[in-house]
Amino acid sequence: MTAIKIRVGSVPQEKSTPLFLHLFCRSLIILCTSLSVVLSSVAICDGYWLLAGRQMFGLWYFCSLEKQQSFQSGYQGFKASSNCTRHLEDAGVEGLGMGLAVCRSAITLAVVSAVFGLELLVMSQVSEGRDSSRRWTLGAWLVLLAGVMAVGGVATFVLWLGTFATLFGFTLTFWCQFTATFLFFLNGIAARHIQHIAPLWSFSGNPDKPISVLP
Repeated sequence: MTAIKIRVGSVPQEKSTPLFLHLFCRSLIILCTSLSVVLSSVAICDGYWLLAGRQMFGLWYFCSLEKQQSFQSGYQGFKASSNCTRHLEDAGVEGLGMGLAVCRSAITLAVVSAVFGLELLVMSQVSEGRDSSRRWTLGAWLVLLAGVMAVGGVATFVLWLGTFATLFGFTLTFWCQFTATFLFFLNGIAARHIQHIAPLWSFSGNPDKPISVLP
């Protein structure tokens, strides 16, 4: 029988992402998510987010400040008095206790969601195939959910205390939470987008080489 020769034409290759860059992006997403969890946890544990005159508003306490002066250096400043209270209604803001309870709950749940999402992102790196892809996708959605809840918590705090809020009145821990919220969104979107990046395919052999097929 006569051998039938089939010439395989050149197969167009899609532009692929280098494997090193792919792994580097995944590692950077995991690292930044870990940093955002730490920043948000520090902001929640400290809780003092807004300084307005002689009042300090926090997630857990409300404190009135008293003026102190150093007679040697002439320095004047404020320090928290010993009558910090968890009865946030004493601040004179209607519904403040309920508003900050919503804020605390949203931000705390955001951290919990980010922790579970981070765990799934890490576990996806030690698994293969569909399990790895599913864990990464679910972890990315959990990190995005953490960003949504964190935005809700921060917005609740700012809107409820809008009459006292000033740009320079927010404390360092508030800006830590603001940065963590931004990182939640950034990492979640990046983790979702990286799933659409084509992996590196190795193409071996000569595509124009004829293949003999015997009946």
